[in-house]
Amino acid sequence: MDLQLAGKRALVTGSTSGIGFATARSLAAEGAEVILNGRSRASVSAAVERLQEAVPGARISGVAADLSSISGCETLFSKCPDVDILVNNMGIFEPKPFEQIADEEWFDFFETNVMSGVRLTRHYLPAMKARNWGRVVFISSESAVCPPAEMVHYGMTKSAQLSVARGIAETCVSSGVTVNSILPGPTRTEGVATFFGQLAEEQGVSVEEAERAFFANARPTSIIKRLIDPAEVAAMVTYVCSPLSSATHGAALRVEGGVVRSMV
Repeated sequence: MDLQLAGKRALVTGSTSGIGFATARSLAAEGAEVILNGRSRASVSAAVERLQEAVPGARISGVAADLSSISGCETLFSKCPDVDILVNNMGIFEPKPFEQIADEEWFDFFETNVMSGVRLTRHYLPAMKARNWGRVVFISSESAVCPPAEMVHYGMTKSAQLSVARGIAETCVSSGVTVNSILPGPTRTEGVATFFGQLAEEQGVSVEEAERAFFANARPTSIIKRLIDPAEVAAMVTYVCSPLSSATHGAALRVEGGVVRSMV
């Protein structure tokens, strides 16, 4: 299927690895020009090289900027003033007992996971509206609707993203701009792989056993009972970024393996 993305310019934040990189690769494979983003020049350069190898001939560039700060966003804007597609993927997570989460960490999570997307969307949306076409996607999480006890601060930010995305969608009435959220479930990113490696070491079990225990105890409602491949999430994101998804607007779309039990 041709997703009609040739000629579109897409920015994917936090795209040097994981879901972000998989999304960038999928968009590039569909013919979009892709701008990668990460915090360090080294990680961005390495990601650009990997993506060029994976999708020969694709138009790919990168911008190193820490989008958890206003100055970092301004750096990005100076180098990438306009895009057709914005994928707000950049984010952080850390399992931590609620009683041990300090005020500074709450603010850090909010600045990184929520305000980065707010600032970028506020910058790029006006031009999208003026052209009467654009796509804004927030990469949220199933934790937005099933707040995890082990990461209350993370769940809070993911819930906030759903509210922000839906509210922004309401400002795009009768335009060719759509705003949606994607809710991945536990996904086999580099960070998650590290988490399970540490968990297995602490418990004295194999990584496979740690993963099985996680789905049995922490995510028992999962239907697929496995970690999701980043490419599976990227496939949904790429469709939502395409002209073919024009009737999908203000939605929270699940790619979470059935963790969320409600039907709506």
